[in-house]
Amino acid sequence: MSQLPFTLSFSELDNRQVALVGGKNASLGELFTQLATQGIRVPDGFATTAAAYRLFLNENHLREPLAALMAQVDGQEFSNIQSVGMQARALVQAAPLPAQVAEAIGRAYQALSAGQAEPLAVAVRSSATAEDLPTASFAGQHDSFLNVRGEAALLQACRQCYVSLFNDRAIKYRLQHGFDHLQVALSVGVQRMVRSDLASAGVAFTIEPETGHEQLLYLTGSWGLGENVVQGAVNPDEFYLFKPALRQGNRGLVTKKLGDKAKTMRYAQDARAGTTGIENTDTPPEKRSEFVLTDAEAGQLGRWLLLIEDHYGMPMDVEWAKDGLTGELFIVQARPETVHHGRQALRLHEYHLRGTGPLLATGKAVGSQIVAGVARLIASPAEGHRLQPGEILVTDSTSPDWNVILKKASVIVTNKGGRTSHAAIVARELGLSAVVGTLHATEHIRDGQLITVSCAEGDEGKIFAGQLPWDETDLDLEHVAQPRTQAMLILADPDRALQLARYPSQGVGLMRMEFVINNAIRIHPMALVEFDKLRDAAARAEIEQLTAHYASKPEYFVDKLSQAIGLVAAAFYPRPVIVRMSDFKTNEYAGLVGGRQFEPEEENPMLGFRGAARYDSPQYREGFRLECQALHRVRHEMGLTNVKAMIPFCRTVAEGCRVVKLMEEFGLPRGPEGVEIYVMAEIPSNVILAEDFARVFDGFSIGSNDLTQLTLGLDRDSAIVSPLFDERNPAVLRLLSQVIRAAKAYGRPIGLCGQAPSDYPDFARFLVEQGIDSISFTPDALLPGMANMVQAEQQLARSASPQPIAHPVGALPA
Repeated sequence: MSQLPFTLSFSELDNRQVALVGGKNASLGELFTQLATQGIRVPDGFATTAAAYRLFLNENHLREPLAALMAQVDGQEFSNIQSVGMQARALVQAAPLPAQVAEAIGRAYQALSAGQAEPLAVAVRSSATAEDLPTASFAGQHDSFLNVRGEAALLQACRQCYVSLFNDRAIKYRLQHGFDHLQVALSVGVQRMVRSDLASAGVAFTIEPETGHEQLLYLTGSWGLGENVVQGAVNPDEFYLFKPALRQGNRGLVTKKLGDKAKTMRYAQDARAGTTGIENTDTPPEKRSEFVLTDAEAGQLGRWLLLIEDHYGMPMDVEWAKDGLTGELFIVQARPETVHHGRQALRLHEYHLRGTGPLLATGKAVGSQIVAGVARLIASPAEGHRLQPGEILVTDSTSPDWNVILKKASVIVTNKGGRTSHAAIVARELGLSAVVGTLHATEHIRDGQLITVSCAEGDEGKIFAGQLPWDETDLDLEHVAQPRTQAMLILADPDRALQLARYPSQGVGLMRMEFVINNAIRIHPMALVEFDKLRDAAARAEIEQLTAHYASKPEYFVDKLSQAIGLVAAAFYPRPVIVRMSDFKTNEYAGLVGGRQFEPEEENPMLGFRGAARYDSPQYREGFRLECQALHRVRHEMGLTNVKAMIPFCRTVAEGCRVVKLMEEFGLPRGPEGVEIYVMAEIPSNVILAEDFARVFDGFSIGSNDLTQLTLGLDRDSAIVSPLFDERNPAVLRLLSQVIRAAKAYGRPIGLCGQAPSDYPDFARFLVEQGIDSISFTPDALLPGMANMVQAEQQLARSASPQPIAHPVGALPA
């Protein structure tokens, strides 16, 4: 019987050799041999085999003493794991590599180095035969070494990988997962270093890691070697890519977010043959404000990620690197994603803060919980005994050495790290929430302080002083009764889109553009278009700062707006997303940076220069062009054709015709291949002339607040007359019935956006009786609203001959 080899090159490996070289190295071989033909670059390398490790144990007579030591471990409390682990590591550390193994490693390294004038720099990584399997999700149990140069340094690094098999965390991991210590073998992967120390590197998931959204790819990256991202030592850049768009050859990048990337991991300045030097240096300010990938590079990685996911047939966790010498991108690792794979979230537990307090810190939210408790500032795993079960762990960053400690925490808060950091990954696996990348949490939170951590508000996690009140709601999505009438969402904050896309809605009936302009863009569009004419020096300075990395000032607006709309559209795809074009009033527009110069003073902005009247006006026409360009980018470059446009406050049919013509001029024509354009039915003229508006627009959305206000002639913001505001007033109901009938007669879809159908079952019944196509709710009102709709449909079904009614019993008396 021939002896098993002690090393195998990547070209000799694939996923059938997991037992021989571990999951990590087998996967690298699979990538190298199976996907290189499709254009994916994987750095070449080789792996030592399980046979080499077993010979190491046998020649050094380590099996019996190691087995005896492992038998001593307290498998319940792990009280003696440190002392036992130290003894085991000392045994392995003192044992030399067998001559046959050392010679095989040397030959493989020389072959890999062929043609190199200097000793080749390699990455040396551990790959246990039971690591990275779907049933064993914790990664990073064993050690890795970067920038290893020369044969002597390589042999030393290989032996240190063997030593790391008996790290405290690895011993505990095997006990918890039922692996026999002496049956787990270790393979060492040796791979050419990509010179990402001169460029960038990071981690990617082929599904969105927070929600498990399967249509989005998620990329993170930072300057320098990728260990900073893997270890959570930096707050990286983030990129979201839309899979269907990539498959269709469109621009896949939907949105991106700049991280601070405070540190850059590089080769040490004195690194030479025989050393393994790396160092973490401060990233220069100009690099911190620059994205680590171009849009084209993010798209290339996105296409590679699709190929990898398709090849493996499951969601994947991938590490990438860019070579600073050649500019080439590489895939350096790929393993199955294990947190969301195979799960279907049929229950949601919602949290809503009922109060507020002093804000101590903010960061990236992981999870969706709100938790209050005692903050425990822990500097290192050595202080782990100070953390009591249920306390909130606050620290700089975490690594696999923290795994035992993290299980005691109720929430994890870190200064550093992004959504692919160790703290974030472990939090998801443990079912905890975390706030990562806060930058200064350890400075602003006191040890022992009572705090409230909220991850319930979308992308941003917030940490407040004191214990705040909150509400919790358990949502059973599996058993939600679906009405025949479409239930849709009203959405303002794009950062909540991925969370809200899990709700049982039929799409977004109203996305408010104003929220994005006010919060993400902040600048008046005309101040960007006519920046050279802007007289406000302070506004000019602020605009210069906000737009510093854009080729033009208008591009800043288009890019920010298209990213926000794109994220919402991707989250809900293929369900429709109806985006209302901007509907600020003049006083609100004036509050934007640089806005006062471009807005008139009005006595009653609610009835003034707003909505459709602005779009074809010389005072705002070029601003509207930017809005249209953003929608065009979303639909035509991102491939998100589920986006529809909606025109607010359109007073006359002629005004509507002008706006539709203008949108065509700006690249958004109506028609079978174009965009659907809806109109808000919120002015009595929209109802009275509904048939004429139906010839101009593709659908209607009733704005019940404005329609009620204008029908009854009252200001709903006035405390004196606000009690008279009621959508169930007979005059309002008659207009609603009229516009619904007109839309249905002309074959145009019609919906309503508002709170009333969830608050008043009789109002929901009225709308259903009239045959409305959809009702849109705020997220908190969706499920009650759906219940009202189902009840109304059931009542109609029981009725022998239901007749449309002019108004329900709940109408106010005259």
